[in-house]
Amino acid sequence: MKKINLFIALTFFTIIFIAGDLLAIPAFARKYGFSCKTCHSPFPSLKAYGDEFAGDGFQIKDQEAPRYYVETGDPDLSLIRDLPLAFRLEGYVTYNHNNTEKSDFNAPLVFKLLSGGSIATDIAYYVYYILENGEAGKLEDAWFMFNDLFSSDLDFIIGQFQVSDPLFKRELRLTRDDYLAYKVKPGHSNVNLTYDRGIMLMYGFESGTDIILEILNGNGIGEGFLDGNFDNDQYKNLFGRLSQNIGDNFRIGGLGYWGKEEQEINSGFSGINELWMIGGDATLSFDPLELNLQFIERQDDNPFFINNPEDVQTRAAFGELIYRPDGDESKWYSAALFNWIESDQQSLNTKSLSLHFGFLASTNIRLVTEFTYDFKNKNGIVGAGFISAF
Repeated sequence: MKKINLFIALTFFTIIFIAGDLLAIPAFARKYGFSCKTCHSPFPSLKAYGDEFAGDGFQIKDQEAPRYYVETGDPDLSLIRDLPLAFRLEGYVTYNHNNTEKSDFNAPLVFKLLSGGSIATDIAYYVYYILENGEAGKLEDAWFMFNDLFSSDLDFIIGQFQVSDPLFKRELRLTRDDYLAYKVKPGHSNVNLTYDRGIMLMYGFESGTDIILEILNGNGIGEGFLDGNFDNDQYKNLFGRLSQNIGDNFRIGGLGYWGKEEQEINSGFSGINELWMIGGDATLSFDPLELNLQFIERQDDNPFFINNPEDVQTRAAFGELIYRPDGDESKWYSAALFNWIESDQQSLNTKSLSLHFGFLASTNIRLVTEFTYDFKNKNGIVGAGFISAF
């Protein structure tokens, strides 16, 4: 224990020294000249205003950003004067990863190059390129958004995005530990609630009711297949979500997913897996606490794509509790994330708890420490690091 305490203390002093030169302002804040705190608390976690800003296509309807577009003399041409760019850099020092009793410098663990904004009235884009875990880079989010179609509250997105984005956005979580319920893939299935390609339709009512429909390839965002197709079978999958705000402090939602996928696992035999998911989610927020809950039940009828199919039932959930002592003005915060997965495929079974503490060295630099305990394997990992956006 003394070694771990000394390890964390030295790590924080190192991080504070490194972070001093990273002060800067991300792309949307640069565009409108306001603080990151306008939308985030703390970054990347979004406040209600940040959600509204993103839903409006990264534009403030009643405020034009000065000199954002080039004056071309063509009223039908919108050219961004300076391409909006932002960077995100994360690094950690860990101890006992995978129960090795070894320390490791995971820095940089994540580097992201992000760009996004409005390219014309009610037309926006968002894209980022990521290098993670020392691996070659890849494109993850990459989509166009058409806002308020037909002068209504209907929004349309096309491209690649996370299926779970209308639920809880993985990219906006505060913990290093992930929302594991969204990543489950029984057998050889390519289907989960992370990245996929398709379209998303969103409609919001004044009553606080939101409806989302997604039509998806259903096989993730791997490399292209034969003949330049990204979808490797004839099927399209469907995802739907309905949510309702109840007052200012409570939101409840439900989801449904149905799809088929075809794969040739054994030479000469092409199997089909039909699957469905149902679930519920909720957010309860009373300053200084916020509680997020998610449950998903999944049924696959042939996830191993074999001649004699076997059903695999999987249940997954997570609960996240966030504490901000001074609300949006908090310089420090804490979070706890509990992950649980129980499946007929026992290798998927998971039960873990992460305890996270963060301090804002500046508005766009977080110093963090996190401890995760794996109840299944009976081991823990402790780490400390920095997350910066500029």
